[in-house]
Amino acid sequence: MTADAAGGVWTYALDLAAGLAAQGATPVLAVLGPAPRGDQLVRAAAIPGLELLPTGLPLDWLADGPAELRASGEALAALAESARVDAVQLNSPAHAAGVAFPVPVVAVSHSCVVTWWDAVVGGALPPEFTWHAELMRRGCLAASRLVAPSRAFAEATARRYALPRRPVVVHNGRRPMAAAGALPAGVSSPFVLTAGRLWDKGKNLRALDLAAARLDLPVLAAGPLEGPNGDRAEPRNLRALGSLGEPALAALLAQRPIYASLALYEPFGLAVLEAAQAGCPLVLSDIPTFREIWGAAAVYVPARDEAAAAAAIARLAADPAERARLGGAARRRAARYTVEAMAGAMLDVYRPLLLPGSVAA
Repeated sequence: MTADAAGGVWTYALDLAAGLAAQGATPVLAVLGPAPRGDQLVRAAAIPGLELLPTGLPLDWLADGPAELRASGEALAALAESARVDAVQLNSPAHAAGVAFPVPVVAVSHSCVVTWWDAVVGGALPPEFTWHAELMRRGCLAASRLVAPSRAFAEATARRYALPRRPVVVHNGRRPMAAAGALPAGVSSPFVLTAGRLWDKGKNLRALDLAAARLDLPVLAAGPLEGPNGDRAEPRNLRALGSLGEPALAALLAQRPIYASLALYEPFGLAVLEAAQAGCPLVLSDIPTFREIWGAAAVYVPARDEAAAAAAIARLAADPAERARLGGAARRRAARYTVEAMAGAMLDVYRPLLLPGSVAA
């Protein structure tokens, strides 16, 4: 299984690897992009039987062109052969384009440049991205099975790439976080929290930063402000905490802050799931993915309306009973999205593809 340490795919891959290991599989994780941090390596080392293989290959969305991306796919195919695996899960379908893998390929699309552009920028895709869009489509068609983490994103993917059928939907799962560490200095309740790749314009940190200027309570943001592509967020009103390890993030979530995500683009939203598992009340952008995943267990606001977001947050801040009710609803809804459910559903995808006698057949 491929993964990278730059965002939510790392969390997804480790949780899925742990779930598959519990079912008797032996996962091999091929890491693309920047090397994992120390805390990420500690988490990986705790998964029984997991083999971690740093590849030095570029992230697919940072590849210089189709030749580099295809070379990465060929390197992954060679790695699959040398590791003698039964199946390959590519967490970027583009790596399957034009590459002959020795075993069945399950491609999971967690996001893509084309659907990101549609949601965040709009209009025609710039010429410099068209080659990536074509490789993404070819990879989706080449995979033995194509999977997406939400129905909304599956439908967007099928529509945008003119696929003959919708990807199989397997909702992400997340294990509950470990025991909380110490709160960051100067943090006291009540407060608002967001977390994730803050530099990604799809996360729409700017709107939450503008909402923070209208609020009388602290708005905290956990995650990197600068991305591997050079994009950078520069908030002026909220407090940026930087990248936090799991104990520090768990400590914040244990306070059950109002958790806000005004994302313009979110194929699933693992950070929201983590907050919901902790019982945090959710204020979310009104996008199809969040409606699908969270139903009535959240307050929804227009993604680009910072005034509406600030008003919704202020109402919750003034109403402890409603915060508790919404937090309980979020926690109950989060119980649908477990690692066990995700791993079981992915095994159901793998099994028909595996040869008799393979480990998970």
